[in-house]
Amino acid sequence: MVAPMIGRVTALNPVTWWRGLGSMTRSGSSVEGLSWALYDFANTIFSFAIVSFAMGPWATRALGEGPGTLAFTIAGSLSVLLNAAVSPALGAISDRTGGRKRYLLVFTVICILPTAIIGFVNIWVGLLAFAIANFAYQAALIYYDALLPDIARHETRGRLSGIGVALGYLGTIVSGLLLRFTTDAEGLITPASFVLVAALFGVFAIPIFALVRERQTVRQPFVAADALRSWNQLIITWRHAAEYPGLRRFIVGRFFYTDAVNTAIAVMSLFTIHAVGFTEGEALYVLLGLTVAAVIASFGWGFLVDRIGPKRTLLIVLATWVVGLLIIGLFLSPIPFLVAGVILGAALGGVGVTDRLLLLRLAPPDQLGEMLGLYGLAGKFSAVIGPVIYGTIVALLLDSLDTVAYQIAILSLLSLMVVGYLIVRKVPEPPPQSGLIE
Repeated sequence: MVAPMIGRVTALNPVTWWRGLGSMTRSGSSVEGLSWALYDFANTIFSFAIVSFAMGPWATRALGEGPGTLAFTIAGSLSVLLNAAVSPALGAISDRTGGRKRYLLVFTVICILPTAIIGFVNIWVGLLAFAIANFAYQAALIYYDALLPDIARHETRGRLSGIGVALGYLGTIVSGLLLRFTTDAEGLITPASFVLVAALFGVFAIPIFALVRERQTVRQPFVAADALRSWNQLIITWRHAAEYPGLRRFIVGRFFYTDAVNTAIAVMSLFTIHAVGFTEGEALYVLLGLTVAAVIASFGWGFLVDRIGPKRTLLIVLATWVVGLLIIGLFLSPIPFLVAGVILGAALGGVGVTDRLLLLRLAPPDQLGEMLGLYGLAGKFSAVIGPVIYGTIVALLLDSLDTVAYQIAILSLLSLMVVGYLIVRKVPEPPPQSGLIE
């Protein structure tokens, strides 16, 4: 009776919550399910506290509003561009050699260490450290997503994914509240804030490495020639994707809609402070409040995926994004922003839950890491283009149009979201047994 137990999860009944979590895993272990999900808690701390909140204001404080915005978005985009160039190969290598957890560990460490030093160095060195950390954060997601079929039963993947995303946004709330203890008297971020984020990421990442069991696969040795061949992996992977109905269309659609999503994540704090008019301290509390919507909605999106499938759920999520972006683009004042923020917060949780599950349904099991690399590539190229477009619009138009420049930048994302929705609508959705690891 999984559904009744999971229903009481939302009522926070500890006993049934724990049993329900165990019923989602292949091993029946609640500990293993929670350990996997806690990595979402850990890495979302970095995503929120550094990418969405701290790094943008840190750069604009040092370089000025327009130049700082552009420098921050370029640093983030370059890190993702490098990651995009190698992510298909990273996925293919893990498929060949196995051991996804060890790759996850390496990139987790590479993310944590540069994060800790950002506040203690020159702003340009800090931007470089941020770029390295963001590269590693993005790379680690390939292996984290690929572990989900090892942990969850196929009929409960939506719910376990939803719990992971919800825990991620709980991590946002925890890190945001703790950040207040590292800010100065005016509520501004300090060097200690970056150390705190690195420490929290490290602590809450430990369970996935200590307690999650990776399924055994046939492993082949990796040699230097494989590294050279990996540069051709993008073309090979793209050709492989054509063999599976709807997979390439989904990847193209994902490029467009994640452009808006990734840009919103990257510039969230800058928009709240410079466009809407909140102080840096107020912005932290506003963003934390909006995160509550993502936490609650993530459970709901997970249930919806298991009931109506990932494609239909994803279309509802994208339509929600369209509504939220439209409100922000047309009405630049605190109340409409808060309303739209709740809508977008809920929709942000939906993207995290649904689109990776649609990929799992479309992709062949023996090429999962390879296709996850291609899946990540679409999002990463959009994360290169979107923030740079946004930062360029703001830098060029800010002096002449003031806050209208921010509205134009947001509306530029709306059109890309609509294109992504229209493309995904035509993706065929296979039955659950197709493309899933049983």
